[in-house]
Amino acid sequence: MKRLIFFITFIFLLLFTTHNQRISSSPDNTKESDPPPLTKSEKEWNKIQQLFPGYEEWLTAEIEESGTVGAAVAVIYKGRMAHVKCFGTKKAGTPDPVDEHTVFRLASVSKSITGVLAGILASEQVIDFDECVADILPEFRLNSQVNTRQMTLRNLLSHTTGLVPHAYDDLVESHVPYGKIFSRLQQARISAPPGKLYSYQNVMFGLVDTILQVKTNKNYSQLVKQKLFDPLGMKDASTDFESFRNNPNKAYPHRGGNGLYNPIPLNNRYYNVAPAAGVNASISDMTKFLMGLLHEDNYLINRDIREMIFTPQVNSPLSSGYFRYWDKVDSKKYAIGWRIVDYKGRQIAYHGGYVSGYKSELAICPDENIGIVFLTNSPNSVASQSIPVFLNSFFSQKDKEKMIAEAKNDFSLK
Repeated sequence: MKRLIFFITFIFLLLFTTHNQRISSSPDNTKESDPPPLTKSEKEWNKIQQLFPGYEEWLTAEIEESGTVGAAVAVIYKGRMAHVKCFGTKKAGTPDPVDEHTVFRLASVSKSITGVLAGILASEQVIDFDECVADILPEFRLNSQVNTRQMTLRNLLSHTTGLVPHAYDDLVESHVPYGKIFSRLQQARISAPPGKLYSYQNVMFGLVDTILQVKTNKNYSQLVKQKLFDPLGMKDASTDFESFRNNPNKAYPHRGGNGLYNPIPLNNRYYNVAPAAGVNASISDMTKFLMGLLHEDNYLINRDIREMIFTPQVNSPLSSGYFRYWDKVDSKKYAIGWRIVDYKGRQIAYHGGYVSGYKSELAICPDENIGIVFLTNSPNSVASQSIPVFLNSFFSQKDKEKMIAEAKNDFSLK
């Protein structure tokens, strides 16, 4: 009897073990199912992420070596934030770190924001780029009847007014109210008829504010908030000194060099020409601005508006040092509030800005759907290098991918 019980037990255990082995050896149980293959978009996203460790390492080393007090950088790719990083502190000698909502002065990068605003208003037929300024402002007078009669809003926004470069910037820096500067425009020297030559201006660009007030009964600050800041969620942005001064989360200006920077007093220069140099913004604001520009389906800044503002209006010869940290720039032009440069086979929309204690850099490449912005409260060469160093790395990666793809295609044809 015992032998029978043992035999039955043995057979049962053998059958049970064999059944479990069959279950465990089943393809569905030996391993998890393979993940789905990456889409083309996901592969591109992963590739660009590979660039950031090296770029951030370079930027960190440059910031430390230069003594830069505070800075922030962001990269947008195909309408999404690909990378953002903040460095240092808001003020030398304090522990308060720069964060994504710390506000910097944009200086002349304000012109690019104004260009986008103008494009939106033109698309809404609120303004016409080719309307003569004198038809909008009958009191407008220049030291030339031709320039007075023929000057258009397009000329103001593209620095083709014909006035000598930087006319009356000294009055702007001396805090002279814009109304008084406007009354002296008829004394400014003229170098060419409108539309013929590039001549960089802050005062003439700032005239956009007066024109918008006549056209809409709203000033520049109200319109840029209504049409850009609020719709894009740029919650830290402003266009006046009081807002900047009263913001507890602001970067203080610094002056210095050779690794040593000291804070300097806040100043309100150039707010009297706000469209040209009066915008304040955080890196968070600027990422949203770039996302709005680079998102193909953005209802606010559509393809027609982008084409309108990025179409070159005039050649802009600049000193050899302006792009000294870039590789060879094939052409330099100015559009509506943006510099347009041909670089490494692509068209780049770019602008830089400087005002005492601050430097900003902004660039987008519509061909590759990528944009980068750099803000700092310690002006030095790090800002000037920040964009070309990244673009060089990004374009190099893209060009290698293109060469590999072409080689594979040639091989398959053979």
